[in-house]
Amino acid sequence: MRKGNSQGLKPQALKDKRKRDKEYMMGDYKERKAENQRIGQRSDSDIHHRPDGSTERVSIKDNRGNFGKGTKN
Repeated sequence: MRKGNSQGLKPQALKDKRKRDKEYMMGDYKERKAENQRIGQRSDSDIHHRPDGSTERVSIKDNRGNFGKGTKN
């Protein structure tokens, strides 16, 4: 559950913003999900999307661990 309204938006504006944000993110997510299904997902590996748009099959550990760099900034 989300806490507070740190941007000081009115309730309706916050609701509208969350809807826009979700639509923006889901567009890319749906495209990648469809691509992964075309490639063929497997339970023993992940499909890594490179910045140039290409993909490669990599280990789950590497892909979700940011290739040894970790996920925390």
